[in-house]
Parts: sequence; structure tokens; C-alpha cells
Amino acid sequence: MVGSLVVFSLTYLVIASRQLHWIGLDRPAGTIVGAVAMVVVGGLPMDKALAAIDLHIITLLFGVLVIAAYLSEARFFRLTAYLVLIRARSARSLLFGLVFVVGALSALLLNDTVCVLLTPLVVAVVVEARLPPLPYLLALATAANVGGVVSFSGNPQNVVVGAAAHDSINFAQYFALTLPVGVACLAANAWLICWMFRKELPSGPLAALDLPKPAIDRALAAKALGALLLFVVLAVANVRLDGAAMTAAAALMVVARTPPKQMFQWFDWQLLVFFAGLLVVIKGVAHAGVLDLVFDQVAPIIARGDFVGDLAFILLVVVVSNIVSNVPLVLVAVAWVPQMPEPTWGYIMLAVASTLAGNLTLFGSVANIIVMEGAGPRGEIGFWRFLRYGSAITLLNLIIAFAILLGERALGGFGWLGL
Repeated sequence: MVGSLVVFSLTYLVIASRQLHWIGLDRPAGTIVGAVAMVVVGGLPMDKALAAIDLHIITLLFGVLVIAAYLSEARFFRLTAYLVLIRARSARSLLFGLVFVVGALSALLLNDTVCVLLTPLVVAVVVEARLPPLPYLLALATAANVGGVVSFSGNPQNVVVGAAAHDSINFAQYFALTLPVGVACLAANAWLICWMFRKELPSGPLAALDLPKPAIDRALAAKALGALLLFVVLAVANVRLDGAAMTAAAALMVVARTPPKQMFQWFDWQLLVFFAGLLVVIKGVAHAGVLDLVFDQVAPIIARGDFVGDLAFILLVVVVSNIVSNVPLVLVAVAWVPQMPEPTWGYIMLAVASTLAGNLTLFGSVANIIVMEGAGPRGEIGFWRFLRYGSAITLLNLIIAFAILLGERALGGFGWLGL
């Protein structure tokens, strides 16, 4: 157990830090080294380490990333964000527009990819308009997290939940329940950031922005959006998410008539490497039973199945997500849900709480780190300052999200959806 804890702690240090320059490890490399170390210290035998790399999760990620790569190749993301940002008439309308376009893009495509592609454009816009960068960078990161709550393909942790919950709740059922949550939380998110930065955001009209309009490959964008629609249709038809994603990705490769080598330049290989290594490291910690010991302490309360039990589970997810990050927590927590009184409700709580928990701290979500690092010096923000903003955003979003979900449950929405 000690060896597994040491390996996990050092791996998490790499994940949480910007980069350990003194040994030249970034996050993907850090998780691979951590995975190897987990086997070396005896945390996992080699066969179990290989089995820990869940091909259902990796395949689903791959399929969604292929579609995102073709959309990137077509310049769809940049043009969409450009049209919203360039037409804003005030600092506040710019922030609202940014929140909703990022949330919409993150609802179906991995939010980490959206953040990677849009951060440079957001920085360019705020510099050109002479606006304070921090509120817009926070809007980008937090909206990507909130938007990702809407579907099982919106972020890496929901991918894990969706794969585990396939027999309990499908893509369409989850989407129908959480779409109102996403819309309400995005609106609240934009309003709260505007209020928190009310002194920094200028009033009055923005100066005209002189930014070049990104060229778009209309044919390729249409084909990629068609593949995304195919993925959604298959998912709604209750095809396994990994199979749906790979079918749509394969079809797109056939019809795109763009050399795959060119598309793969946009492909986020690092995310797949990061996930593969992380799956092994988390499996080692789970094998040691460390996080299960934490769950066991609150399991009697959660087993009550009432409001107090649900609140205990939500708090557990939020707190531990910000200690070990939300993806590692979910990789372990999906094994807890079948023990709960209502596993379907448990999967919903886990997906929603772990996603919204990502806005609490700088290290709560990979999306936060991507945005702040991608912005360079303009993204410099300390842990405690981020926590000051993030705590208000997270608390408000959690209250709104679970008020809506509990209302849907009380009004019989779960029954209408066949849950």
C-alpha cells in the first residue's frame, strides 16, 4: 500500500504542477512513468496493469477525438468562436457569448479539446479589445466544465461514467435530464463572473475588433458535423458509446477525402496517453484500497438513500475530486455506485457533481490547467485566488443543478424517461 501511495502522490504532483522542468516530465509522460512505477513497486502485476487500460474508454475517447480533429482541420471551432466574439457589443455580452458558445461545444465534444483550441483566440480577442483577460479565461474554463455536464461525451470523467452506466441510463436519457441543468448553470455562471468582475469590466460599447476571419473548409466541416450527428443518433438509439463513436469516426475517415495524416496533426494523442497511464495508476491505488477506505467511512450515511445520504455522496465527490482531480476520482468511484440504494441516481450524481467540482480549484479539472497554461503570463493566477472565484461558481452551480434534478425526479421525469 505504501508503494502505491507514493507512486500515486508523485504522479499527482506531475499532474497538478505546470511541469517538473528539473526532470523534463509533462503530464502524459508523468502518468506513463507512474504506470510503470506502479508495476515496479508491486502495486499491480503486469497483467492487471494491462487490463486496467479500459479499451471501452480509450476507444470512445479515440472516436470523439477523431471527429474533433476533423472539425479542427476544417477550422470550425475557431470560426464559431470568432463569429460570437467579434459580434459582441459590450464586455458583458462578450463574456455571455463566450460562455454559451464554449458550453455548447463542450456539451458533445471533449471540453479539454475545446479549451486547447479556443484559448489562443480568446487571448487575442481580449488583447485586441483591451479587456482584462482573467474574467474571460475563467469564463472559458468554467463554461467548458459546465457544458461538459450535459452529455456522456462532454468530458473525460463523463466518458467513464457513461461506459459504466450503459445498462442503467443511456446517452439520450442522461442528456434529456441534464440539458436544463447545463443551460441554467451556464447562465448563472456568466452572470456570477460578470458580477464578481463588475469593477474590472468596462461599461459601454467595445471598440471594433480587427482580427482576421478564420477560413473554413465548408465541405469538410459539413462532413464532420454529419459524423457528430451520426454519433448522437447512434448513442440515442442505445448503441454502446464506444461503438457509436468509432462507427462515426470510421465513416468520417471514408467520406472526408482529407489525408488522415493531415487530420492526425490536430489529434490530441497526449490525452489518450495521459488516460492510459492514469488508468493504471488509479487501478493501483484502488487495488491498495485507499480510496475505498474513504468511501467506507461515509457508506452508512449514503446507504440511507435520502436527502442526507445524497448530500453526503455529493460532498464526498466534490471534496475528493479536488484532492485527486475529478478524473482519477471517477475512475474509482464508478465501482461504488452499484452498492448505492439507487445506482441510476448514483451515476447521475457522480457525473454531475464530479464535473461541476472541476470549477472549485485550479487543479480540479484538466480544462482549468489547459486554459491558464495556454494563456501564458495572462493566465497567471494563484491557487487561493482561483479558489475564491471557484468556490462561489461551484456552490451556485451545484445548488442549481441538483435543485433542477430533484425537481425533475419529484415531477416524475425519471419515470417518463423509463428510469
